[in-house]
Amino acid sequence: MKLKNYIYLVLFSCLFPAFMVAQTSTTYLHCGRILDGTGGVMTDKTIVVTDKKITSIQDGFVGAAAGAEVVDLKDRTVMPGFIDLHVHVESELNPKAYSERYTMNPADVALRATTYMRKTLMAGFTTVRDLGGSGVNISLRDAINTGYVEGPRIFTAEKAIATTGGHADPSNGRSKKLSFDAGPDAGVINSPDEAWKAVRTRYKNGADCIKITATGGVLSVAKDGQGAQFRDQELEAIVAAAKEYGFHTAAHAHGVGGMQRAIRAGITTIEHGTLMDDETADLMIKHGTYLVPTLSAGSYVAGKAKEPGFFPAIIVPKAIEIGSKQKEIFTRNYKRGVKIAFGTDSGVSPHGDNAKEFGYLVECGVKPMDAIISATSTAAMILGQEKALGQLKPGFTADIVAVKGNPLEEITVLEKMAFVMKEGKVVKE
Repeated sequence: MKLKNYIYLVLFSCLFPAFMVAQTSTTYLHCGRILDGTGGVMTDKTIVVTDKKITSIQDGFVGAAAGAEVVDLKDRTVMPGFIDLHVHVESELNPKAYSERYTMNPADVALRATTYMRKTLMAGFTTVRDLGGSGVNISLRDAINTGYVEGPRIFTAEKAIATTGGHADPSNGRSKKLSFDAGPDAGVINSPDEAWKAVRTRYKNGADCIKITATGGVLSVAKDGQGAQFRDQELEAIVAAAKEYGFHTAAHAHGVGGMQRAIRAGITTIEHGTLMDDETADLMIKHGTYLVPTLSAGSYVAGKAKEPGFFPAIIVPKAIEIGSKQKEIFTRNYKRGVKIAFGTDSGVSPHGDNAKEFGYLVECGVKPMDAIISATSTAAMILGQEKALGQLKPGFTADIVAVKGNPLEEITVLEKMAFVMKEGKVVKE
């Protein structure tokens, strides 16, 4: 090759590396025990990962090809990366949480949220569904997707949709001087037409799903944490608009009236479901609605409500009442046949403690394997990612985690994550 041509080639490769031949990365995971995310169990296998995908699962501990990396997980239980279907990426409950909304700038919220997401990823949760924030959640999702920030992939509702004065009305709890009449742009609606506009605004802003507050909330600065907060026509409009824009839907709900209206309207998941009765459980079974129980949040707020000054006084009785009933009612409805999917409400409970939810589920009668499936293939299906996430299978994204011990015998080992791979990249070993 002539010197001039060689120089041109070197300059071209430096200036335009995307046009050069891409280098592939291959990793061999030698796995002692595999729980594949659907109920299957395998032993002594090698998972071969090329770039971001699982390319094969082979018998035995296969010798690596030249240039490939080998990870020894022979004494570990290997599973798909976990999916938490209910988090709030922008915040974490603390005694100053109600004043911070007046003192923190969006940049402050975003920078602090990066630490929450790193904790979540290190805990083995490679995907989360964020169910409501200020809009910073969109930017954080995009920053993670482009590699600027380390964290789980985020599917976000952007701003939750509420009614005037309802749970998630951003003007609640303010003085008259600081309050405002929130509308669809701020996620507050009072008619079917406004419901359509609110969903379309979430689409415009880049949301991945729709979250509504079908009842009052424990942590909102309001007396009622149970009553229904949407009319049937408003709920039907939200679900219809969401379907038209390709969104699945989630409904925060504690009391039965709001739950039943949301279920009949066609909501995808009920979040919390704290005071669900037999009639409501049967309605969920009939409509195929999933319950995301968030037992972690109930346990956490019930404990914090006993600490003087942690919550505003109006919240304390709600937190104590809801927290004391949640596990008992969930156990009854789960045994009745209500389908469940995994979610913690992290942001209410601390980020990074997500895996404690597994223990609460098992404590309430869920089999360990079923608890794991609720956080893998079931959660992926709800997100519309059943062909990419939540399973250890060739062709699926290489989100892979491992723990020491057997979670089918002792579920709490999932709280001590030993290995995390996201999209073929080892982030914790």
